[in-house]
Formats: sequence, structure tokens, C-alpha cells
Amino acid sequence: MAKKNTIKLKMVNPETGYYYMAERNPKKQTEKLKKRKYDPTIRKHAMFEEKRAK
Repeated sequence: MAKKNTIKLKMVNPETGYYYMAERNPKKQTEKLKKRKYDPTIRKHAMFEEKRAK
């Protein structure tokens, strides 16, 4: 069986601390992810930044 190339990561909103779990392939996408997603704690869309999952 082949080894997985993806790594697990947290997409964290630095303002509230709310996070989504995601995966990405570090060989294909070398820069850190930044996405605008919905944050239910403030009930708005906000910027989420990549942090490593433990």
C-alpha cells in the first residue's frame, strides 16, 4: 500500500480561535493556505489561516 502524501492541518481564525480541519499535499502546494470561510462564533465569513494539526 502506498504512503499518503497529504498532511492534516487546522484552518484557524486568529480572531476567535474557531477552526476547520483540512488536508493538503505539501509537494504540490508549498505555500500556506488562507481561505475565507464561515465562522459560526461571529456569524460571518472570516479569513482562516493554516496551522499544523497535532
